[in-house]
Amino acid sequence: MQNFPIIHARRRIEGSNFLRAEQIDLEFSNGEKRTFERLASFHSGAVMVVPMRDADTVLLVREYAAGLERYELGLCQGRLEEGETPEEGANREMMEEIGFGARNIQLLGAISTSPQYMTAMVHVVVATDLYPERHDGDEPEPLEVVPFLIANLHELLAHPEVSSARTIAALFMAREFLVGRFQPVP
Repeated sequence: MQNFPIIHARRRIEGSNFLRAEQIDLEFSNGEKRTFERLASFHSGAVMVVPMRDADTVLLVREYAAGLERYELGLCQGRLEEGETPEEGANREMMEEIGFGARNIQLLGAISTSPQYMTAMVHVVVATDLYPERHDGDEPEPLEVVPFLIANLHELLAHPEVSSARTIAALFMAREFLVGRFQPVP
């Protein structure tokens, strides 16, 4: 196993209220020195929920994606509030986005879409035994709930409204968990 690089300094790059960019001065075990830039999280983390209406059907949401300037099909997701567990955040996000809570929430793990330059990790959970309950959220418009058979996950790979790597990875993790081919590490 390689030794971790030595971090000599961290500096915030000014200019954004939304993203926190940092420069990190590193020295690797072979003596090479580099300055890397990364986007650093400044909140409590995030959660992505795979809400299962029944054993076969996941509830996706159609939501405007400002980064791509189009609507995308994806999963309930959001930032965790201070002190909130991934399970608590998952239940809150479902109530706000799809109008359901869950009696059973299983944490599958955490994923990163860009570990080379982002610190953010997203906790992935599967929610089952859903019950109707709606809470107000921060969405600017009501989200369309789209039932989808998780066995047909391969069809989403070519869907014109699905491009989120996190959504695809979370659905794959959930499908493999639900059929017994994946067990989360406790």
